[in-house]
Amino acid sequence: MRVLVTGAAGFIGSHYVRTMLDGGYPGYEDAEVTVVDKLTYAGRRDNLPARHPRLSFVRGDICDLPLLLDVLPGHDAVVHFAAESHVDRSIEAAADFVRTNVSGTQTLLEACVRRGVQRVVHVSTDETYGSIEEGSWTEDWPLQPNSTYAASKAASDLVARAYWRTHGLDLSITRCSNNYGPHQHIEKLIPLFVTRLLRGIPVPLYGDGGNVREWLHVSDHCRGIQLVLTKGRAGEIYNVGSGNESTNRQITDLLLDLCDAPSSLVQYVEDRKGHDMRYALDDSKIREQLGYEAEVAFEAGLAGTVAWYRDNTDWWQPARAERELVSGGVT
Repeated sequence: MRVLVTGAAGFIGSHYVRTMLDGGYPGYEDAEVTVVDKLTYAGRRDNLPARHPRLSFVRGDICDLPLLLDVLPGHDAVVHFAAESHVDRSIEAAADFVRTNVSGTQTLLEACVRRGVQRVVHVSTDETYGSIEEGSWTEDWPLQPNSTYAASKAASDLVARAYWRTHGLDLSITRCSNNYGPHQHIEKLIPLFVTRLLRGIPVPLYGDGGNVREWLHVSDHCRGIQLVLTKGRAGEIYNVGSGNESTNRQITDLLLDLCDAPSSLVQYVEDRKGHDMRYALDDSKIREQLGYEAEVAFEAGLAGTVAWYRDNTDWWQPARAERELVSGGVT
């Protein structure tokens, strides 16, 4: 079994690859993994094993069709993580998100069709649904994205669906809630706040802190993706959630406690443009059809995440120097 994983030098993709190489996915204990990653600001080669015998690393752009046509032969499956993913950046640099998320996905899927890849999982986000006041989104909810990031991911989902319908590509789509865990770039809410609170630096909380997100540990998300890869049906969408809803203010309070930091470090800042109020996924489909279940208790997962950042300052200090903006990083 040979699996090609795009964007796997980033947060979620690297966790998926490390778990596969560690034998964490039944039936894939001997799988050979090829990573294709451009190594932009959020991708780091040291997120992956340096010299694992079953890992091949290709530095490249998913918009590069000749490269993909050269790399893909012999692979049985593709798991597509590669994406520009930070909402704040999408407000200022929308073209980058459209290029990578839409054009990059189309280029990758075209290469898969030409090279006869047997199976594809396209990894997407709950933000494609927009914002929901009450209840939760099912997979047939209309797409109503409110940021350029979410719009580019929604467009990539539609491109993926078209390649399934037009070309018969054996492709499934996953949409996850907010991820957290080790190795996440510090522009995101939890690592941004943790790395600032550990140094006694104020943290920027958008608006009144009342925005609600559903939090999913990266290990649970990756297990859900693997279930979809092995058991999911072509043309189907699977929400991957946890049921752990919290306001950004509640998350902030938990992090203050875990970092032994005073509440005076919280600074309310002007809200993000078009900031979605609430996300919530109905993931009963993947639970009932594929046997998925989120396993990481949120309190334990959050504590473990804080401990990882406390113990791995050498990993995040370079990113801190690049991304020390008072108004950035709140998802």
